[in-house]
Amino acid sequence: MLAIGLMSGTSRDGIDAALIETDGDAGVEAVAFHAKAYADGFRLRLSEACQRAMAMDRPGFEPVIHAVEEELTAMHVDAVADLLGRSGHVAQDISVIGFHGHTVAHRPDRGWTWQIGDGAALAGAFGIPVVGSLRSEDVRAGGQGAPLMPVYHRALAQMLPKPLAILNLGGVANITAIGSDGALVAFDTGMASGLIDNWMQTHGDVAFDADGQAAARGAVDEARLADMMADPWFGLAPPKSIDREAFSIDAVRGLELDNGAATLTAFSAEAVARGMEHLPERPRCIYVAGGGRHNATLMTMLRARTGIDVRSVDELGWDGDALEAQGFAYMAVRHLEGLPISFPGTTGAPHPLRGGVLFPPA
Repeated sequence: MLAIGLMSGTSRDGIDAALIETDGDAGVEAVAFHAKAYADGFRLRLSEACQRAMAMDRPGFEPVIHAVEEELTAMHVDAVADLLGRSGHVAQDISVIGFHGHTVAHRPDRGWTWQIGDGAALAGAFGIPVVGSLRSEDVRAGGQGAPLMPVYHRALAQMLPKPLAILNLGGVANITAIGSDGALVAFDTGMASGLIDNWMQTHGDVAFDADGQAAARGAVDEARLADMMADPWFGLAPPKSIDREAFSIDAVRGLELDNGAATLTAFSAEAVARGMEHLPERPRCIYVAGGGRHNATLMTMLRARTGIDVRSVDELGWDGDALEAQGFAYMAVRHLEGLPISFPGTTGAPHPLRGGVLFPPA
């Protein structure tokens, strides 16, 4: 099937839209990809929606969040239209859309996760079935609802030497470890670019630390880093997941810009190194996807703090920017085929779960 996947990640930088051809099993071929950046104003409104959602006891109607959801859905409609135009395909060619929406709050500890985005409206806009709400069933069953990418990572990595790990660096970092026997272990390791971006936006008046240049100029405050790593969450055995708002930049307030960037970058790298302690086998190599792989300082710190070979997934011929969007297209096809997307070893679900809600076109 031809399938479209849509992802608005914890980095809050925009929408990734990918078109793939897949059978939902071992066959995967990338066809097209397009990224649509958010304007600064919408990024601020989305951030406010996330903060309001995290303050709520459970998902429910909230005017600011509802308004942001309507904007977000309209932007996803535009992203699909752009992708179709760039790929030379029309809506009738597409079997399904995998619609992640945007996670405004992730609270598996309370038995819920909240992704905004109107799947029915998206389906109606193109006459294409949409599979959304991909995390909710897993959380209701007692799983973490994240990470979901391991099933797609497994399909891509079937011919690679194992054990290996695939690390996604968005706002939050998550890892997929594939053992020598093919077994999957996956979990969030902690923050990735989220806190670094917050720091640079608050103190540097820029959106992010381009190529890790500020962190490269700075010095890591190891005492503050140790305090941050003392959080008991890092000692929890997987499966586990975390919300971007679980940590803040308060721990490095008072540091100069470059030193704060260096310390927060080291926090992301050290969290991955701590995560290695939870794996049954030490991976031969960590392949990195997501925007964080463009941060040269973070990649250098990952190599130094894990002691493992760290490379970009682009060296494998994969598109590290498109991977998550492709994965949700793949999961949507698996939903249509009745195949699971989450497993006890990836989310802590009690058994493999199909996940997702189908929104047929009206």
